[in-house]
This record gives sequence, structure tokens and C-alpha cells, in this order.
Amino acid sequence: MINKDRLVRHFLEYVQIDSESRNELEMAKHLEKELLELGFEVSFDDVGDKIGGNIGNLIAKKKGDLEGSVFLSAHMDTVTPGNGVKPVFEGDVIKSDGTTILGGDDKGGIVSIMEAVRTIIDNKSSHPDIEIMFAVAEEVGLLGSRYVDAGIFKSKVGYVMDSGKPVGTIINSAPSETTMEVTLKGRPAHAGTEPENGISAIMIAARAIDRMNLLRLDEETTANVGIINGGVATNIVTPEVYLKAEARSLNDEKLDKQVAHMRACFEEAADFYGGQVDFKTTKNYKTYKVDESFESVNRALKAFESVGIEAALIPTGGGSDVNNLREKGIDCVNLAIAMSACHTLDEYIKVSDMVNVSHVLYEILTKW
Repeated sequence: MINKDRLVRHFLEYVQIDSESRNELEMAKHLEKELLELGFEVSFDDVGDKIGGNIGNLIAKKKGDLEGSVFLSAHMDTVTPGNGVKPVFEGDVIKSDGTTILGGDDKGGIVSIMEAVRTIIDNKSSHPDIEIMFAVAEEVGLLGSRYVDAGIFKSKVGYVMDSGKPVGTIINSAPSETTMEVTLKGRPAHAGTEPENGISAIMIAARAIDRMNLLRLDEETTANVGIINGGVATNIVTPEVYLKAEARSLNDEKLDKQVAHMRACFEEAADFYGGQVDFKTTKNYKTYKVDESFESVNRALKAFESVGIEAALIPTGGGSDVNNLREKGIDCVNLAIAMSACHTLDEYIKVSDMVNVSHVLYEILTKW
């Protein structure tokens, strides 16, 4: 039923279109042309302008002959290095040539949606109204879904295709995330002739981080200091250091407690050495948890069963566009597409997995 050769052809085309975050224009225009040919109405929102990108989210809609409406989504952007991708096709596997990422995250999701739709049109299958959002800037903070106006969609149930878990996985829980931007201020001095007159911001940072609870805190909570910048020369006591950190948890109370703990560590260290702290937080997305009682999950379970794929509800420690879309009122879940070694030069994806995901989406849409 699913046209494997066509799916592969389009996937190879997609991954060779440069679309690093905030630069999705070429990919968006390519998909716009294809969707128009498939009978969709296509538009772009203004999110690109809001986030400094060159295009907004692609919004596509097609009327159906079954009652109801279904929302489908994947993101167009890739991480770096994602330009000039040269895919290598070996048997059932498509991988990177080792000089860039592949871009299966999330063009594997895009092609699965597109192939399911093409199969519906080929077979003249009945389907509900289909609403698609191919999002921008997911990889840099879920920005496309954060700023989309969900009022433009009438669908109340939907599916995001964006997880590296095995096909059959339904992500039933994901954490809230808070990022922290911290500037530690000391006092400059000549490190050779009068270091005692300086206050080292690096020493403040070191003391704070050494006293922090980080990485895996419990089964629900993680925290990490990921970026540290500061200093211009070895003969200057460093007057300022910038850090960026994050904390995530499936439990908002634990998340707030961890953020407060990290702030307290920075403030204690600054007080100890006589420096200052500028501490800013951003709540990027909120946790969610779903089960079989949710329509999105129930329909997905039935579709997996109908195609003979064992399904499982599994939590994740990462966020996705689902976090934002659920908060905006769409009962959607993340269906895994099994892309592997994402965000690395060893990234790969199996053709058979993309075919299976397309088949599941076809079942969901045609059995609505």
C-alpha cells in the first residue's frame, strides 16, 4: 500500500535541502509546491518574523469526506552541521556520509506524513479534514509551536512525528523545562601585579557549580550547566562570566525547587567572593502526561494493532512541539519514527521504519 520507492525518493530530496533552524525557506517552498499539487490549501504564519527566521510555520489544510479533523505535525529545521547533506543509502538504512548530520530528525517525520497523504489520494480513500503544520525552529527552543496561533486549527486531536524511540512508541509523558541565563560579575585586576585587588568571576562560577546538584537528580528530574563563557587574557582577573543552564522535570514542584537551588548556589558563591549575580529564567514548555483514556492515544493504539505493530506508552526526558500544542488545546501525542544517533554525524534512519509510520498514519486517517 505505501509506496516505498516514492517515500525513499522524497526523503533523499528532503535531506539534501538545507534547512538549519531559522533558515527553512527553501524546504518550506519545496513542501508548499508538493502540498498544492496534492490539493491542499497552503499558507505561512508570521512566526518567522517573530523569531528572526526567513519563513514561518507552513500550514496546510485539506477537506475530507469523513466527520472530524486531524492535526499532523513535524518540524522542518535541523541542527548544525545540516547544510550540504550527502545521504548514503545502504540496504534498509539511510545515513549521513559522516560530514554532516542526516536530517532524519525530523524529515523522517515529514516524509511519513507526506507519504500517508499521497497513499490516501492514490487510493481515493475516505478521510477526515487534514490539517498539517510543518514547524520552524523546533531545534532551538520549540519556537514554531511556541508562537503559533493554535486558533487557526479546528482539529482537537493530532500527532507529532518526532521521536527516536522504536516505531510503536507513543510518548505519554514529557517534562517541563526552564532555562537559566546567569551573569556573574567580579572585579578586574592585573593577575601578576595585584591579583588581590580583583574578584574572579571564574572562581565564583567554580564554587557555585561545585556545590550544585546536577545531571540525573531522580527518575523525573535532570539539570545541567551547558555553556560557560568568560575571560579575555590570562593576566587579567576575570571580571565577568556568562553561563546558560537548564532544569527539567515531570514534576513542576521539583523543577521549581531545582531552579531555586541553582540560583541559591550562584548567589552564595557571589556573596562569598564579594561579586554579583544577574539571574534570568525562561520557562520554555510545560509537562504533560496522557494515557489510554485520551482520544489521541486510543486511536493510535488501534492503528498500531491493525498493522501488527506492538505499541507501548513510554515517557521521555526531552521536550517536543507536543508540549506546546497540548498547552494550546490540541490533544496530540508524539509518535516515534525511530531516527537514530540524532544530532550527530552518525545519524541514520531505516526505510522500513518510515514505511511503517506512514502505514500507521494512513490507518489513523482512513479509520477516523
